[in-house]
Amino acid sequence: MTKDIPSPDNSTDAEDWLEAELRDTLDEDYEIELEDAVLSMKIREIYRNAHGPSIPRPQYFHDLLRLQSELIKLQDWVVHNKQKVVVIFEGRDSAGKGGVIKRISQRLNPRVVRTVALPAPSEREKSQWYFQRYVPHLPAAGEIVLFDRSWYNRAGVERVMGFASEDQVQQFFDDVPEFERMLVRSGIRVVKYWFSVSDEEQQMRFLIRIHDPLKQWKLSPMDLQSRIRWEDYTKAKEEMFERTNIPEAPWYIVPGNDKKRARLNCMDHLLTLFPYEDVPQEEINLPERIYNSDYERSVLPPELYVPSKY
Repeated sequence: MTKDIPSPDNSTDAEDWLEAELRDTLDEDYEIELEDAVLSMKIREIYRNAHGPSIPRPQYFHDLLRLQSELIKLQDWVVHNKQKVVVIFEGRDSAGKGGVIKRISQRLNPRVVRTVALPAPSEREKSQWYFQRYVPHLPAAGEIVLFDRSWYNRAGVERVMGFASEDQVQQFFDDVPEFERMLVRSGIRVVKYWFSVSDEEQQMRFLIRIHDPLKQWKLSPMDLQSRIRWEDYTKAKEEMFERTNIPEAPWYIVPGNDKKRARLNCMDHLLTLFPYEDVPQEEINLPERIYNSDYERSVLPPELYVPSKY
């Protein structure tokens, strides 16, 4: 069952709400969208020439806020109906997984929607059943878990970089369809996204990270190796799709060369996968504050306060 997202033009109240929300949050969103603040003019010029115009910024924020308001409804529906949802985000390095996860979770309740980004496995974890370290992070009733990379590390980076033997990789391919079917049979909805970028786009994004001090932390030796082994990753990805694209948990590919469009398209598609609807909400009333005439607020020492530098 799919669900069309209502356009704010259908309701004056919705339009007014969106406009007010837009004004209130532009500063925050502009900060998040600060993609090229410290780039050299040369890199910036090359990148813009390679891309051409994207979605106009006002339209992008308008659609982003509209989709985020629908995600709040989805979140409330998941809680109300005690649903369990796993969303997996995979793709090449710099493909934009982190950006879309940030926008999806930006206005949601972190007690309901959790992001899981596991580090490299410890020596102890390497000796365990491969899926074991992911199991504790699976959702309980009324939760959504966003995996920023997942058990599919074995089909990608571990295979290409030689961290897993070919026997281990083939065992993974044999096991993962049944593992995901088990999750689905237990009541967990499994959604899998692959963010796809071109060879040229990944190269450009890596160059930006090299030249932007705010993004250099995103570059790791493994990222640089992924450039060298582009074709190996392509072959690994193709076999992963062939072996793990099952009806119970299909793959969805998100073209990611345009970051803004990729975010909006992914969020919109995610919403269509659930028959969510408005759920009953308790009316919230602000209680009257209790005043005590005998109470006198104490004066705190100035050294307890953060200095007002700005």
